[in-house]
Amino acid sequence: MGAKSVTAGFMSAVLACTGGAIMIVQAAQAAGLAKTELVSWFTSAYVIGGLLNLLLTLKYRIPFAGAHSITATAFLGTTAVGFSFPQLAGAFILSGVLILLAGLSGFFAKAIDVIPKLLIDALLAGVLLTYIVRMIPAAVQLPCAGLLAAAGYFILPIFIKRLPPLIGAIGLGLIGLLLQMRLPELPQAQFLSPIIVIPEFTLQGLLSIAIPMSLLILSNDLAVALAALRSNQFKPPVNKTLMASGLASMGTGLFGGNAANVGGLMSALCSSAEAGPHQRRYLAAVISSVIVIGFGLFSWRVIDMLDILPASFVALLTGYSLLGLFLRALKSAFADKQLLIPALITFGIAALHLSMLGIATPVWALLGGMVLLKLKKKRAAKSYM
Repeated sequence: MGAKSVTAGFMSAVLACTGGAIMIVQAAQAAGLAKTELVSWFTSAYVIGGLLNLLLTLKYRIPFAGAHSITATAFLGTTAVGFSFPQLAGAFILSGVLILLAGLSGFFAKAIDVIPKLLIDALLAGVLLTYIVRMIPAAVQLPCAGLLAAAGYFILPIFIKRLPPLIGAIGLGLIGLLLQMRLPELPQAQFLSPIIVIPEFTLQGLLSIAIPMSLLILSNDLAVALAALRSNQFKPPVNKTLMASGLASMGTGLFGGNAANVGGLMSALCSSAEAGPHQRRYLAAVISSVIVIGFGLFSWRVIDMLDILPASFVALLTGYSLLGLFLRALKSAFADKQLLIPALITFGIAALHLSMLGIATPVWALLGGMVLLKLKKKRAAKSYM
């Protein structure tokens, strides 16, 4: 096992164990979950997600890497409010069922054709805007941490080219935080284990959480991962990868976890030339998965560590963990000038968190964008005739 495999695997795992961990805590707190429920969500997402990618990697000798979907978790931070833990578990299981069906039926390509990716990206950008905006007051409240985190994200990677910007932001941001204030002591360790949740399936959960979340995972995680693996001369089994992610997500949902899937950025890192010789790159994914599993097993203590951080600092790190994703989604959403208005409407509804008739924002955002898209196509067809 070479140094490149170890480094790539470690950096891949760090991506999941930093921003992704913070996002789960924030989403669970927004939903008003108890600590036992949060631990169950956290542990299942990382342990089952890590096991999924480890087994896929060992079976196919292809560098599959991931844990849960950071994209979907960010989405839940604004939509999970008002749902009980059993209702969330039911929605998470349904999301897994939809991903499984996408793999069994080949529905994935058809769904992407029906709902253009630019509208999904516009939805994602609108949902993430809240987290990006919160960075500004957070940096004002913690100026030292804010300045150093910005330097770590934008400047440090210029000098250390293999350093992911998020790692630089977290490292220098923590230094700035410790220079500015003294953190409280960690509470006494209390081991908590995952709990089996009896799911509650609701129409609102299906429409407001399961369908949008499965689309986000398919388009922003699985599609990216499969494309990255192919671009690095691997041949991943597409339908089997989707089916495995769907089944793993269903299992995770039984413990209240949001998803377990192959990750886009993590797989891209482990399958790149930075991970060593082509035939040995799967070892980077093995290392990544083992670290992710270990991280999940100690979630009960990790959550204590995150809890002592000031809310402003957590908001700052959350923003940086999503900044790259936000910018990519924004660029993709508005890339086609012909479809600017449908994308803008989708983005606007998602950013305003418009919710009516018990149906959450993402449904209305996609519906608004799709209606305008259809009207625009009809108008273009009439003009052509």
